[in-house]
Amino acid sequence: MTNVALLPVGKRERTKVQNRQAILDAARAVFSELGYETATVRDIIRRTGLAAGTFYNYYRSKEEVFAALSDDGARRFAPILKGLRENLRDFEAFVHEAIHAYFQFLAQEQRSWIEKRPPGEPYPHVLGETPEMAAVYAEVRTVIEAALAARQGPAADVAYMTAASIAIARDVGEKMLERRPIDTEAAADFAVTMILRGLRGLAQPKD
Repeated sequence: MTNVALLPVGKRERTKVQNRQAILDAARAVFSELGYETATVRDIIRRTGLAAGTFYNYYRSKEEVFAALSDDGARRFAPILKGLRENLRDFEAFVHEAIHAYFQFLAQEQRSWIEKRPPGEPYPHVLGETPEMAAVYAEVRTVIEAALAARQGPAADVAYMTAASIAIARDVGEKMLERRPIDTEAAADFAVTMILRGLRGLAQPKD
């Protein structure tokens, strides 16, 4: 008969949930500070305080952790976009509301993991795209493409317009997260103005 003490099923399940969340929180911080390409599994494990073996019980690589964070970010932001789609008045209103919601989402994600950092640890600058950012871009891209395809926006190349809009939101969002304090309203207003003025220019007839 074994002498190993087994945890009650309920406690084991709670421990699994806590360990998985600790890994995801650590990965979010590491990816944000170092960038995805630079970050390693060792960096993530070091931030969690868990043993390496515990990490590999849940994920086999940083790619799997990134995918898990992406899925989580998309899952949580999707209802926000769905609500905007259902109440869409026109294309410009959607762009305005979607960009503001997106920047607020990014800022909240940033605050949520910073609050979990040890007291006194230096405040980081964001050097790379987080998984949530990548996932949200994909969600926004899908909605913008659908709106443009339904002729709710100016007639122009859908792929180019979508790529340009996402690029503006991505780059402005990254700069926003580097600043202290984070000003979502100013960043969103700037991005929306750039996007809408650019689209209006495309819609104007050429001489």
